[in-house]
Amino acid sequence: MNDKQKVAVHAAQLIQNDMIVGLGTGSTANYFIEELARKQQQSLHVQCVASSIISTIKAQELGLPVVSIEHISRLDIYVDGADEVTNDKILLKGRGYDLVKEKLLAKASDKFLVLVDKTKLVSYIGQNYPIPVEVMPFAWKLVLASIEKVGGQAQLRANSAGDGLAISSHGSLVLDARFPDTIGASELNHVLSSIPGVVEHGIFESLATTVFVADNGHITEM
Repeated sequence: MNDKQKVAVHAAQLIQNDMIVGLGTGSTANYFIEELARKQQQSLHVQCVASSIISTIKAQELGLPVVSIEHISRLDIYVDGADEVTNDKILLKGRGYDLVKEKLLAKASDKFLVLVDKTKLVSYIGQNYPIPVEVMPFAWKLVLASIEKVGGQAQLRANSAGDGLAISSHGSLVLDARFPDTIGASELNHVLSSIPGVVEHGIFESLATTVFVADNGHITEM
């Protein structure tokens, strides 16, 4: 069992009967979905809300009941991975294409459990990856100008084939932005949230309840 699988199995032990459970997206989230489905076969009863079409399909294929995000106003728990995590539990997410739903579910949950391995721990947000900024297609140049005014640099994300632009699940474009490490994550969170034309961005501040970190088979809790 690798670290991602081990931390996912650990999180699944915290799920109780009749919970509404938010399902994240990505390799670690997939392990959690698989373990949740296994526990359901052992009499666990839950309802699930997925953060992406991919997670919806996987959960349904494994027999988990999935309700639409439009039909819920809160969740008991949301479980997902992260691309970066700081010591004060600020997260970077959004290397995929479901950033908006992920933040909606994180905000709506009584508890947000984050599952990572030690390679995701960083000193500051943006240390290893650019910050994804999802933008309205017609607004991207104006948003780019606003990012540059505060000292950032950004470029439109290419699609996986490299022959076009990446499109989010909602039809938005994605600017991958980098900023000087002298600008803290809290300030960036505020700056990006206040730019007109930004749909959402990848800084998740004051949302994570607990971060579980796997390291060579051992799990620690932040």
